[in-house]
Amino acid sequence: MHLVVAWDHGDEVTRLQNELATRGLDWRVSWLPPGADTGSSAAALEPDAFVCSADSDWPRCNRLLDEVRVRRPHAVRIVLMESGDNARAVEALEYAQRVLAEPLDTRTIAAAVQGMQDLRRLLDDPELRRVMAGIGNLPSAPRQYLALTRLLRDPEAGLHAITAITAQDPALAARVLRLSNSAYYTAGREICDLRTAVVRLGKEALRRMVLVSEVFASGPEMDGLRERALRTSWLAGQLLPGVGAGVAATAGLLAEVGRLLPQEDLGEVPHSVAGAYLLGLWGLPTPIVEAVAYHDQPTQMSGAFWITGAVHVAAALVRGTEVDHDYLARVGALPMLPHWRALAAASPGDAGTASH
Repeated sequence: MHLVVAWDHGDEVTRLQNELATRGLDWRVSWLPPGADTGSSAAALEPDAFVCSADSDWPRCNRLLDEVRVRRPHAVRIVLMESGDNARAVEALEYAQRVLAEPLDTRTIAAAVQGMQDLRRLLDDPELRRVMAGIGNLPSAPRQYLALTRLLRDPEAGLHAITAITAQDPALAARVLRLSNSAYYTAGREICDLRTAVVRLGKEALRRMVLVSEVFASGPEMDGLRERALRTSWLAGQLLPGVGAGVAATAGLLAEVGRLLPQEDLGEVPHSVAGAYLLGLWGLPTPIVEAVAYHDQPTQMSGAFWITGAVHVAAALVRGTEVDHDYLARVGALPMLPHWRALAAASPGDAGTASH
């Protein structure tokens, strides 16, 4: 394992190398100091894992991550940044597979790298690929959601363009109007035009509503899936602070996406793994794919309580299945379970896309 780190503190590299060795990990660590990169040097170092600090030089960090993504696609990409920088953390997930809090912690870095390797092995399993290839018509990627996501990244994008995407689907437009006038959002004035409804909901809530409307189309069976998805999304978003809340809400929305696939074709493949495979094909961020893959078996995850844990708890409480007490005890979250049960009982149903 070759780990390349790009940050200001060269003295940290020796410490990192030594601490990895004490953990029994035979990793080689290289330092890419500030100003050392000349376009392709990060990928030229041939990293198996790449870590950069967003706090020292954010444009450089983005550039290096994108370079590694293109030229070393199997390398694990990690960003370190100060806690609380939510907007930049969301942006970082376009380039990186993990966003971790500064300062660097050897145990956390090792767990993140090993977790990504485990996920890759799970989704690259030849039998899983064979089963998924044998399914005739996999659900297509949610085009409106992906278009809206790209649009929201553009600082020049105006409200008119955002509203236009929403208006392409009359059923979606009706749901946006209905939710914007619900008790969860109402400010005492009824809204009748889509543009104002979009403003009232907010960009993130709108984006999740577009996603659930595209993925879980109308129909008797889909109505139940969509309702559970909305409630799971809302609850998962309540269990984490900061940027994790928004990512957990989206992952919770997609926790049961594998149930769109025919069980008779999946055989022994779990819905959660099949769903994660599908989300990987759609190009969704890795923390969402990982949460969907492991939310039914969170003990397979190492590290602290984060996206996967939040989706596990939310999905179990919404479905009425057992929460994994051993897992929660291991990550120190078990004392929160009574509070989370109370939240689940009070979940606002169709306002499930409203969190954060």
